[in-house]
Amino acid sequence: MPTTLSKKGRKIKKSFSISVESDTFIRKACKERKSHSESETLDALLGELMTIRKRQAIEAAYTDYYDSLSDDEVVEQSAWGSFAESQLAKEDRSQ
Repeated sequence: MPTTLSKKGRKIKKSFSISVESDTFIRKACKERKSHSESETLDALLGELMTIRKRQAIEAAYTDYYDSLSDDEVVEQSAWGSFAESQLAKEDRSQ
């Protein structure tokens, strides 16, 4: 498959069959974004989806971590958080 170079790096040519609704969505998004091409629009939409999924994975990891803490560990974490806030407040007042 031929490849081309662009501002974002290497690109590969793909061929897909999509629903009429998806095609309409991509065309509309292309116009709204004033993109140079539907391909550019689709790439941007997929990039946004990847960012959302990465954020969700990070949030899930935080949730799993805090859900795994014992009651004593939650109290200790809370105490450390309070201490850190008090130190930041002191720094703000000294500036």
